[in-house]
Amino acid sequence: MTEIDYGSSAYPVRKDLIAAQRTAWRRLAEPGAFLGGARRVAIAREVRNAPSCTLCRDRKEALSPFALEGTHDTMATLGDAEIDVIHRIVTDSGRLSQDWLDGLLADGMDDRDYIEIVSIIGVVMVCDTFRVALDLPPFALPQPIAGSPSRYCAPGAKQHDGWIRLVMPEDVVPSDGEVYSGPATSPVVRALSLVPAAKRHYWGLGEAHYLPNHQMTNFETEVRAIDRMQMEVVATRVSALHQCVY
Repeated sequence: MTEIDYGSSAYPVRKDLIAAQRTAWRRLAEPGAFLGGARRVAIAREVRNAPSCTLCRDRKEALSPFALEGTHDTMATLGDAEIDVIHRIVTDSGRLSQDWLDGLLADGMDDRDYIEIVSIIGVVMVCDTFRVALDLPPFALPQPIAGSPSRYCAPGAKQHDGWIRLVMPEDVVPSDGEVYSGPATSPVVRALSLVPAAKRHYWGLGEAHYLPNHQMTNFETEVRAIDRMQMEVVATRVSALHQCVY
């Protein structure tokens, strides 16, 4: 089991943050909804490798990220489409397009696999960025846990106004488990709902690092060490730098 420890940190770290990271890192190695543990850990390894890819650096500097063909520098035994998805999302997510995703799906990528990959990318990048901010090394990747994926996706998921199928709050069924813990009006909260387990994997971590969904409309009570206005200044600045439409 990978040790999730902050004893060497120069800054205090909240217990709920540590607990959320421990849970997310353990789940990273477990079979997911559509991807086995070994494949999930391989995806995590490739997330860390993507920033050093020569092709990705060249694409980032190009007028269009789709103008350059080439081969990625890779460390993982994954399919070409999976590697390209990981590298593009990690290195140049602000210039992705629906045409790009539609092409992936037309070429055979399963939208449920795609959602799980996105969830894993989010988990690894949140944990790694948090460690960088504290001047600490990243966690060691966990050892894969054997087992079969559940193969479960939300039966009420449909194509709405997003790029990919999702389940609206009124279409959640008991077998989905918890999908929404509060207001579900924001597209970012609905985005991974096609695969409820993948959504819980990411948001269990994301809410601890930002705000629980049920607190999103709370602008009066301080729930973090900085107030809500300060949080939103940081969030919008980071989003702008990453070309995110947050």
